[in-house]
Amino acid sequence: MDQQKSILSISSHVMRGAVGNRAAVFALETRGHSVWSVPTVILPWHPGHGRSTRIAVETEAFAGALSDLKGAKWRGEVRAAMTGYFADAGQVHAAADLIASFKQSDPDFLYLCDPVIGDAGGLYVAEAVAVAIRDALLPLADLATPNRFELGWLAGAPVDDNVAIAAAAARTGVTRVVVTSAHAMMRGAIANLLIEAGRQVLAEHQALERAPNGLGDLFSALFLSHVLGGLPAEEALRLSSSSVFEIAARSIRAGSDELLLQTEAAALKTPMASVAIRSLVSSVSARKRAVLPVPLDKEQAG
Repeated sequence: MDQQKSILSISSHVMRGAVGNRAAVFALETRGHSVWSVPTVILPWHPGHGRSTRIAVETEAFAGALSDLKGAKWRGEVRAAMTGYFADAGQVHAAADLIASFKQSDPDFLYLCDPVIGDAGGLYVAEAVAVAIRDALLPLADLATPNRFELGWLAGAPVDDNVAIAAAAARTGVTRVVVTSAHAMMRGAIANLLIEAGRQVLAEHQALERAPNGLGDLFSALFLSHVLGGLPAEEALRLSSSSVFEIAARSIRAGSDELLLQTEAAALKTPMASVAIRSLVSSVSARKRAVLPVPLDKEQAG
């Protein structure tokens, strides 16, 4: 953890709950980062809890505020950025302009794109927003954390198994991709799959019923924090997966409909939950392609 490494976080804001920037900013600040927090839309609560008033951040004002940040005298504090939900395509292009400016000034600047565009039910943003994220933000990204549906849509490729997921991730051009709903190999588990430099690492843990919203936002923030702190991506994957699983499980056990980040903040720094880690080795033959699991650590892999 390094308090000197400020992070720009652009996403939705809820008045109640722990999703979007409410989850990401709390996690990043708990881990010692200062955060420049930019809301794209303001909601009383997550839409999954029911209809509520939507306060849109008007595109011209949004772009003007980001232009102010680009010219701010403190811009040198910011070492990384992450983006999540956008309300319209104009916001996406304004964010891309700001992030490109940071990357031009600092060759070590890290940008994580969490393309919050949809799930198994399809797109839940306007197609113009999804297209803008694909065309303007993904090319800037050093890290990306799509779910399985989002990866398939952005890459225009099938994601029917982990071999296909790895191929789709390669099509995005992003150096490190973590797919947060990959195909688990253990029964009753869910998985996150890291794809980087021609290798794939799978992190698996028990699936949870009625998990609160915000798990993807939380995972993305933690993964960026760990990578920015110098950890190898594989270790960042393990720690981030462990933290998210631990907090989600304890929130469910407490009967909460939201992630209990405040009461479970210790898990953001030193998670204790067990996560199975496997290296997936692609084996290509003349007849078929397969992915063979090889445990990195017998005790971890169980």
